[in-house]
Amino acid sequence: MRKQLKQKYCSFVTHDEFHTMTFQELITAIRSFCVQHANEENAKKYNRFFKEEHQSYGLSQPQMQAEVKRLLKTETLTLNTVLEASSTLIIAEKFEEPAFALLLTDAFGKQFDRTVFDMVASWYAVSISNWAHADMLGMAILPKFLLQHIVAIEDFRPWLQSKYSFQRRSVPVTLIKWIKKNPKDIAPLFSFLEPLMSDPIREVHQGIGWYLREAWKLNPEATENFLYKWKETAPRLIFQYACEKMKPEDKMKFKRSKH
Repeated sequence: MRKQLKQKYCSFVTHDEFHTMTFQELITAIRSFCVQHANEENAKKYNRFFKEEHQSYGLSQPQMQAEVKRLLKTETLTLNTVLEASSTLIIAEKFEEPAFALLLTDAFGKQFDRTVFDMVASWYAVSISNWAHADMLGMAILPKFLLQHIVAIEDFRPWLQSKYSFQRRSVPVTLIKWIKKNPKDIAPLFSFLEPLMSDPIREVHQGIGWYLREAWKLNPEATENFLYKWKETAPRLIFQYACEKMKPEDKMKFKRSKH
């Protein structure tokens, strides 16, 4: 099924023949860089950070960021070229190729529109299958659509029921930047995010727990009221993350009752 979705996705974007740097040239440049700087020792080291199957060239984050900066200095590199290249990069098996697609897309955030949002949303069905790629989306790319009012929070409601766990995880992670800019929305958003409190997947527990930790820093009272409501039934990992910054005596309030 995922293979069929990948084939369908590859036909989602159209080519633009007017750019000097074509999307094929961008793909070639990125893959050549990855091969040239591959490090098997690093690849083995990075593998331990992922529970799911993980393949990589072994590039470091600073290496990738430096190459992104270099590519962005190419005057003919545009968002359209990046998105065209992403149809191939995002479905690649090795970690760095989708990562380059995400980093380059993020660099063009001021040019985002609803079409770009819909394309990014389609990536979960074909590629986004680890926490690192999901959090690059949730921490960097997706908040830009909200903060620039290209989409509304309600546009993420269907994601809460997505069959892709990392798409569900991305909702609370995305909203972290939103509540930092709009702290008055913390209390109303609890009902919106409530479906994730009974999600069965660990990666989602981490995402909603992370969000609740940040919400608690901004509005402790409302966050603690919400946590107290769920303390007997929600997965304990959520509370482990949510209560991380609390004093020991405050954490005790959210221990599950002994029956």
